[in-house]
This record gives sequence, C-alpha cells and structure tokens, in this order.
Amino acid sequence: MQKVIFLVDMNAFFISCEMTRNPSLVGIPAAVAGDPKKRTGIILAANYEARACGVKTTMLIHEALKLCPKLILVPPDHHFYGQKSKEVMDLLSNYTPALEQNSIDEAWLDMTGCEGLFGKPLDAANQIMNEIKDRLGLWCSIGIAENKFLAKMAAEMKKPLGITELWKQDIPVKLWPLPVKEMYGVGVKTAEKLNHMGIKTIGELAKSDVNAVIKALGKVGNEVYLHANGIDNSTVLARVDDDVKSIGREKTLSEDITDIEKAKIVLMELADDVGMTVRKQGKEGNTVHITLKYSDFHSVTRQMTIPATSVTREIYQAGCSLLEQNWNKSRPVRLIGISISGFYEDGSSEQLSLFDPMQGNVQAGKNKQIDKAMDKIRNKYGSEKITLATLVKKEKSSK
Repeated sequence: MQKVIFLVDMNAFFISCEMTRNPSLVGIPAAVAGDPKKRTGIILAANYEARACGVKTTMLIHEALKLCPKLILVPPDHHFYGQKSKEVMDLLSNYTPALEQNSIDEAWLDMTGCEGLFGKPLDAANQIMNEIKDRLGLWCSIGIAENKFLAKMAAEMKKPLGITELWKQDIPVKLWPLPVKEMYGVGVKTAEKLNHMGIKTIGELAKSDVNAVIKALGKVGNEVYLHANGIDNSTVLARVDDDVKSIGREKTLSEDITDIEKAKIVLMELADDVGMTVRKQGKEGNTVHITLKYSDFHSVTRQMTIPATSVTREIYQAGCSLLEQNWNKSRPVRLIGISISGFYEDGSSEQLSLFDPMQGNVQAGKNKQIDKAMDKIRNKYGSEKITLATLVKKEKSSK
C-alpha cells in the first residue's frame, strides 16, 4: 500500500488567530508586531493584504509602515496562539492518530489507509481545509505526498488555501526546477556550498555525484541528496501521552546572538543538564533535537539519529553538529533548546559510539564513567560544585 502523508501548514498563523477574535482586521492590511521601543520591534506575521503591499516577516516596523502607512499593528499574544494551535491539532487528530506536530502552525499526518473513511487524498485534504476554516476561522495549505519531505515541499507551493500533490512522478516537473535554497532542511550556508559546487537547482543536486556532495557537506550531504531525489524514510511520530517521550532544556538569551561560539556555550550548558536528567531516569535516547528561536519569534527544530546514549558529550556533539549545519549568522537568535527522545532503558541498546568509531565502546565507557562521577558529586554537594572542562575553556575563550 502506498504511503499517504499530509503536511498541514497554517497560513499567516499569528495574524489569522487575531482576526478570529477581532473581525475588524479582516480585509485590511494588518500584522502582529512587537513594540518598536523594545527589542522586538519587527513584523512577526502579516496578513495577505499587508503582504500585497510588500510587508514581510522580520521587517522592521518603520520599514513596513513606509510601504503600508495604513497597516494595523497588533501586539503578540503567544499564549492565545498556543491555544489556537491546540485547537488545530485536536481537530487534525480526528482524522488520524498518526499526527506529528512540527511547529506551532504545522503538522504531518499519516493518512495511509484512510480512503475508506475520508475518500481520496485530495478529497480528504479539502475536508480538512474546510473544517479548519469553518470551525476555527483559520486558513491552511496542505501538501500531499508519499513521505514527509515531499509533503512539506508540496505545502509550500500554493498559499494561501492551497492543496498540492507531489508524488514521485511529479518530482521532475514540480520539485527539480526549484532553487536548492528552497529545499526544506537546507540552510543558507548549505545552499552557498552547493552553489559553489555549481549546483543551483534541486534537479542538479539530484543528478550530482553523491560522494562529492557528502565531501562538501559532511553527514548531512547524504540526506540532502536523498531528499532531492524524493527519498525520505522517516516516519510520522504519533503523539503519545502515557509516558515521557522527550527530555529537553531551553534558554531564552539575555540578548540576541549571531556568534555560533556563544551559542555552543549555551548548548553545552543545556546538554549537560539534559544528560544528567536522562541518566537519573535510567534512559538512553537515540534522537537529538535542537530548537532555535530567532529575534522575529520564528522557530526551527532540527533532529538527527544517533546510537542510543545518555552521555552528555554525545548529546552535545549531536546538537553541535545540528547547530553548525543550520546556523545563519544573519539571523539573530533569542532562544536555544536541545532535547533527546527515542528512549531505551539504560543499557538495553549496545551500539558503537557515533563520534568515536575507532575507539568504540572503550571511549563510550570512559564518557559514562566521567558522567557517573560528576553526577555523584553533584548529588552530594550541588550542581555548581563541578562542571565540564570543555565548558570552562569555551567560556574563557569567548571573553
């Protein structure tokens, strides 16, 4: 049976939420924006009337008002947007239990085998779109494909209120002509590296030498190459509420940063806390996630799979790898988070360390002993009594 995956992406979500409780905003240029007297004086989300005037997300408020003098500005209410997001996810869960929320305003749905209930994929997508619009007063776009990557790409192709199918046979016409910078998961730095190789479009990437791509991009190269060819074997991770599914920490920074070395210091602090918590619960996880929230409040989450671990060093290194792949020095970051999921009971997964393949379990064992010793000292004398030498060195070098 062919897989059927939907990506439901809410259109202009923040300002659309505001329009549901303030109908006077409908039909006129409006945007959610921070206070210009504070550090958040930018456009967070603009409706389509404002976008028609050239107003864009992350634009400074005074620039937006020059383009659109009649623009109505609404202060952000993130608690309200969270409530509306929950309403959307609860509605979507009525169509399939296999739902994976990707951000506050989008989710993947595994609709495989649902034709008997909701009809063909296009019919089901129309039903979902209409129910969200009629019941919640919100607009969405939906991508339909056989895997998560293609569904995400399809959802971006037609906005607002668009439904796009992107099956394997559609790839040469719909996907390959697009610039590589428009690929989901390809950041600015990765796109620049590909461009320097002479790879400008997704089609050129798909037909390139995979070994050359891996050499240029590192571990992410193989995944990027597979995605360009429409291959994505990741599964939709359904929500489960009966157990702890992830352990994470995040930190809102005192000021926005663009220096990746400062970000790594924060990441190390968070990974240290996460590792200690994982070990306390007797677990090992095999999927590390990082979250970056930018100064415009837009968030991205990236993840990678590693051999199951509770070792702080390995959690940090995975997070650091994701950070390096997705860092954009032109976008100031205000929050950093790291978490681990895909839990095993401690010791139930025997695999070689991803980061020390030549030393394997010997080095992994040393790392575990270091963590165990540090945990013992912290439990007896307090967390502030001992920290990682790597973290101390980074702090000194950053001053």
